[in-house]
Amino acid sequence: MAEDVILGELISAFSKLPGIGAKSAERLAYHILKVSRAEATELAEAIRKVKDDLRRCSECLNICERELCEICEDETRDPETILVVEQPKDLRAIEASGAYRGKYHVLGATFSPMDERGPEHLSLDRLLERCSKDSVSEVILALNPDFEGDGTNLLITESLADHSVKVTRLARGLPSGGQIEYMNQSILRDAVEGRGQFGQIEPTA
Repeated sequence: MAEDVILGELISAFSKLPGIGAKSAERLAYHILKVSRAEATELAEAIRKVKDDLRRCSECLNICERELCEICEDETRDPETILVVEQPKDLRAIEASGAYRGKYHVLGATFSPMDERGPEHLSLDRLLERCSKDSVSEVILALNPDFEGDGTNLLITESLADHSVKVTRLARGLPSGGQIEYMNQSILRDAVEGRGQFGQIEPTA
């Protein structure tokens, strides 16, 4: 029946979202069918605005509406420190802690050869470019404290070996295997303030 095809298309669309299985997708589809047209239209409009109105900051790759995000435009931020995160949601979590007043850099992914994610899948070249041309003295690694995060930390540290910058990482008050976006503000504040140097790689001749 035609209605089954239409509903099936919606279920299929929901099932493509991360963390949504077949049963959850079906529940969401039937929920959309049950709500008013106004509520369904509001959801559709919110999705459209995200795709049409938001973009990546040309400097740090955060999410914003203009060429530069508000943080990169803020002249009161410390331009000598760059805190590296995987995703914009991690940036927002650390920013909410109020413990950091420097600049950010969003990698967009972590280094994971097993998942076929190499250095080319990270905005690593852009980070190196910023460290080369700007007056950056410290790069703070703020990736999730898990296997992929540690591997990415090592990759970044090795890539910065020829740059005159200190590489530090958040203090290990963060639980191993935890997700930064779910940490409370006090834990993130302590982690930023108690960060330590990561690696001791000497610049090559």
